[in-house]
Amino acid sequence: WLRNRLRYCIWHHWKKPERKRKNLIRLGIDHDHAYAWSRTRMGGWAVAQSPILGTTITLDRLGKRGYEAMLTHYEKIAPHLNEPLYTRPVRTVV
Repeated sequence: WLRNRLRYCIWHHWKKPERKRKNLIRLGIDHDHAYAWSRTRMGGWAVAQSPILGTTITLDRLGKRGYEAMLTHYEKIAPHLNEPLYTRPVRTVV
């Protein structure tokens, strides 16, 4: 959900169709698709979940801009939570 929200905010920040087209081309989309996708009638949230932004604003690109995945952030702040709770037997095994 969070990645889609970031994509939505980026799409909403571009505002005008011409700016959306230029930025899609800058992200590697060919001119025909960029023109069609920039003038879509879908809402911002639908675009964020569609292949329009899913293929252009990937997790790698978000990571390069400083937005790390929730899992990597969680593993940094709580590495001890990934260990098993009990590492020794509760009773003596005979």
